[in-house]
Amino acid sequence: MIEIVISDQTDQPQYMQLYSQLRDHIRNGIIRNGTKLPSVRALQAQLNCSKTPIETAYQMLVVEGYAVSKPRSGLYAVAPHVASPLDRLAHPESESLRSDSLPLRDTPAPPYPITIDFDPAAVDKEAFPVRTWKKVLHDTLESKVASYCGYGDLKGEYELRSVLADYVRQARGVECTPDQIVISVGIASSIRLLTALLDSISSIAIEEPGFRKVREQLLHEGLKVVPVPVGDLGISVELVKKSGAEAVYVTPSHQYPTGSIMPYAERERLLEWANATASYIIEDDYDGEFRYQGRPIPSLQSLDRHGRVIYIGTFSKAFTPALRMNYMVLPRQLSSRLESFRHLMLIPSRIDQMAMKSFIEQGHWYRHIRRMRKVYRRKHHHLIELLSQNFGDKVTITGHSAGLHIGVEVRTGHSAAELLERAAKAGVRVYDFGHLWMTNGPHERANPNVYFGFAGINEKEMEQGIKLLHEAWKGI
Repeated sequence: MIEIVISDQTDQPQYMQLYSQLRDHIRNGIIRNGTKLPSVRALQAQLNCSKTPIETAYQMLVVEGYAVSKPRSGLYAVAPHVASPLDRLAHPESESLRSDSLPLRDTPAPPYPITIDFDPAAVDKEAFPVRTWKKVLHDTLESKVASYCGYGDLKGEYELRSVLADYVRQARGVECTPDQIVISVGIASSIRLLTALLDSISSIAIEEPGFRKVREQLLHEGLKVVPVPVGDLGISVELVKKSGAEAVYVTPSHQYPTGSIMPYAERERLLEWANATASYIIEDDYDGEFRYQGRPIPSLQSLDRHGRVIYIGTFSKAFTPALRMNYMVLPRQLSSRLESFRHLMLIPSRIDQMAMKSFIEQGHWYRHIRRMRKVYRRKHHHLIELLSQNFGDKVTITGHSAGLHIGVEVRTGHSAAELLERAAKAGVRVYDFGHLWMTNGPHERANPNVYFGFAGINEKEMEQGIKLLHEAWKGI
């Protein structure tokens, strides 16, 4: 048992007391590198306190690099120094923790200077509407700042939630009222709130492969995470049914990372399962605005008639991740419980919220989306054309109907790691998303898959990158 004392004879909040003591124990070696930290429940029982300060302290340790979350295992201490040979022999698990859990990015950065980075998480910085955004921010500050000096509604500004309700109805067929919308500061914060709202469930199915940040947050919240394979039709609904899970997290409009799109019939089957078992579906529509082939398939939430779908949208892909703003549409039975979880609700700046409200209300958002669709469609088509011209039948493009990245199956006897290594030596970074599997799925494929993001680079850089890659992959 780790010796920790919480005192009520100090002005320092409980979470800071916990954080400071745990950090100091790790730094001075009392908690050794690679040691598993107590679970939230165990520490809660030991200290006789609520779980909120413990969760907050643990999150601070992770952010500052003093701890890492190991999937299906728990939280482990990371000493801020390089472990000695004796320490590594005593705690060999700490080595795997550093490589498997520390990087937030899906593919570790290569030890070579990179000229062209096909980063799937990047967006087009040059297309950001600087002047328009600056104007709505200025107008908001000029006319509204005196009204927004308080903390505001913890669900987010009502005016923004109102225009968002109109937008998601028009764009994605999502039916809701402003009271069902919760504005937040990112997917991790939303998942944390959701796990509290869904406090009766103990297990959740996720896509395999899938979004690592969500998976790790679910594990951190103490849920049993059940990986369910993804195929050409999205997550296997049949295996979801057999998983015993009480909820499922999906990206049906453009599965991350494979790019598969769940067809209408599969969506209906998933909804039938949720209705029959009183389970919830968390639908992450992270880049639903961008589709390049055919008509958009309606969101799962738009097909839901029984309040089983929780819809998550974001401004990160279509606007900028720097804004740190996303939103959830909750079924009525969950939104009615929000008052009990006020301590978990984190909202962006009220000024940013009201600026975004004006940006949408004045029509700038719709014009921006139309513009970005054209920009990304052009880049998307150009990248596919370059790959076809340079590699011909050596590659098969996958997941290219929507989103801001594509998959490329390479017909070769080499592994994805070898392809990435050759590319990095040539100054090009592509991705294998190996960290997005909970199992060893990507290593069992006949041919390796690599992924290319196209949003964050221009067409000239794209051409240079594929040219360098063509040279690097000669003879594969």
